[in-house]
Amino acid sequence: MLFAALYAALLAACGAAPVARQPWMPDLGDGRYQNPVLHADYSDPDAIRVGDMYYLTSSSFNNAPGLPLLQSPDLVNWTLVGHALPQQVPLHVFASPQHGKGVWAPCLRYHDGKFWIFYPDPDFGVYVMTATEFAGPWTAPHLLLAGKGIIDPAPLWDDDGQAYLLHAWAKSRAGIANQLTLRRMAPDASRMLDDAGKTVIDGNRLPNYTTLEGPKLYKHDGYYYVFAPAGGVESGWQSVFRSRRIDGPYEDRIVMTQGRTPVNGPHQGAWVRTQAGDDWFLHFQDKRAYGRVVHLQPMRWRDGWPVIGEDVDGSGIGQPVSRDRKPVAGHAAAAPATSDEFDGASLGLQWQWNANWKPEWYSLSARAGYLRLYGQPEQSGRNLWDAPSLLLQKLPAESFTVTTRMDVGALGEGGKAGLIMYGADYAWLGTCREGGKTRLALASCHKTEAACVEREEAGVELAGPQLWLRMQVRPGGVTTFSYSSDEHNYVIIGQPFTARMGRWVGAQMGLFAMDGGHIDIDYFHVTP
Repeated sequence: MLFAALYAALLAACGAAPVARQPWMPDLGDGRYQNPVLHADYSDPDAIRVGDMYYLTSSSFNNAPGLPLLQSPDLVNWTLVGHALPQQVPLHVFASPQHGKGVWAPCLRYHDGKFWIFYPDPDFGVYVMTATEFAGPWTAPHLLLAGKGIIDPAPLWDDDGQAYLLHAWAKSRAGIANQLTLRRMAPDASRMLDDAGKTVIDGNRLPNYTTLEGPKLYKHDGYYYVFAPAGGVESGWQSVFRSRRIDGPYEDRIVMTQGRTPVNGPHQGAWVRTQAGDDWFLHFQDKRAYGRVVHLQPMRWRDGWPVIGEDVDGSGIGQPVSRDRKPVAGHAAAAPATSDEFDGASLGLQWQWNANWKPEWYSLSARAGYLRLYGQPEQSGRNLWDAPSLLLQKLPAESFTVTTRMDVGALGEGGKAGLIMYGADYAWLGTCREGGKTRLALASCHKTEAACVEREEAGVELAGPQLWLRMQVRPGGVTTFSYSSDEHNYVIIGQPFTARMGRWVGAQMGLFAMDGGHIDIDYFHVTP
């Protein structure tokens, strides 16, 4: 505590502000890390190493921009550096929220001097993008393999120059699932070289296998390896398959289960090897309202099979670890940004819109040091579930606090704006303007998939246009809203709200303005 106080004083004396504490830090500061290394909804992660740097992307479903780009020097301390997909395609389809659709599990690779992302849209097919620099710019998505239900692509460029694409199937679109299909691909990923491919791994022929998906294809020591989860995201396991031939037949082995840990799943990820030759595995855990958070496991080889996590009984089946040594020592603690002062030329990279966004929705220059949100028309008239202009970001920890300051003096008649916890159920605290008067309101909507009608839970009159709003989140997503008119004394309003996940995504937090006029937001602070 004394050191922290002295450090803060030194920074103040130098005219600098202390770095804001993050709600969750995986780096323990003593050469070890704690899981998850990303306590946020970076679902279906895939990662690679190029030189001394590690790179990661994940699914992003209906949000735009999509395909987040993260990098780390040590597999523990990750920084968000951009998004590969500024707007989702087709543009007109994603002009409105397409819940549970859009960018599903991507595959990240480095080949021929370029970064590659292969990503599936379950309704259109597999797209491919490339970039010479990871942070971009990335090429426009090229539809490599059209078709419904083709998901989870994994390319491999073989030693003889041939290229392949392995993928899974979504039963909701294709009518089949639990199978992995291998296709021949042009080495430049411009087109496919066959019409149908071959099912090389059929989970329906394996005892107790369901929902085999999310494959990653590697070649190592003369074997082709397929890392693929099965059994479902909340209760499944991680399997590995191997063969001397890329088209099989493949042997199978379960290599990691939940075991005696609280880490359910554990599901779908990426094998990464360090410069020193150590092996690690990144995977996700489904935490409902918090989304699919990312864990890092040590990995080693035994008899030509990987063992992931802690093998407590020598069976070759590991279970997730909660803490371990850092894969690469000596790097500073870091985590993806959450807070935003709105004093730059662009929004923080942590922000995503609920659909393809339009420049006229917001401004960072209309009022210096503020984000101006222009009120957009409500889509349904019942609730905000299908509002494309919600400005959202991922939940960063089990417990955290959000505080924001707003000027609502220019909100239009009939408009509403505020701070939202958004999912299949949602709640917001903000302002409504009716009859020329602006009042504070706490509103909620439960079961948006059943077209719930938003209702006001509590409300008070406002003395002026300046307003401080706060949202405190505790384990289980239990969210308490409060407000202040002086930035110091906060008053709790209404009853606690329990956050609920959306369609394949965790709950999200953010800001909105609807139905005319505008609001100005001074800052968005996220703290422990």
